[in-house]
Amino acid sequence: MPEVFVGLGANLGEPAVQLHAAVRSLAALPQTQVKKVSSFYRSTAIGPAGQPDYCNAVAQLETTLKPEVLLDALLAIEDAAGRVRGERWGARVLDLDLLTHGDTVCSTARLTLPHPALAERDFVLLPLAEIAPEAHIPGLGTASELLARLPTPRLVHWT
Repeated sequence: MPEVFVGLGANLGEPAVQLHAAVRSLAALPQTQVKKVSSFYRSTAIGPAGQPDYCNAVAQLETTLKPEVLLDALLAIEDAAGRVRGERWGARVLDLDLLTHGDTVCSTARLTLPHPALAERDFVLLPLAEIAPEAHIPGLGTASELLARLPTPRLVHWT
């Protein structure tokens, strides 16, 4: 089964509770196993000013679901959690990003793999490198190599 990584984030409601619920929802997907989940990290929100900090994590899955089918499942989990799509990079109750899906490289109107901002985001790379430092990001390198290229992460563990 392909190795898949999903980024999780929330900054409204009870973010850590919502991330735990999202992991349970991921585990309930057909043909899917949650292999590892990183620690939860606090990060400053990107986007409009005045947002609460985010709680972020990364989950490692094994699944036979095709990328677009998995994307649909992630969007359904977000919707079930009460996600409202409004302002770009606005506050949200849950955000699930498909970061990688095995060695798949694609760019369609709906999906780009690997995730286009993965290599720039410490709130993705730090938890990813925590659970899978040697994870190969197609066309970019390993998680630990990408993390080493960023300035020192300013993330702290979510408490």
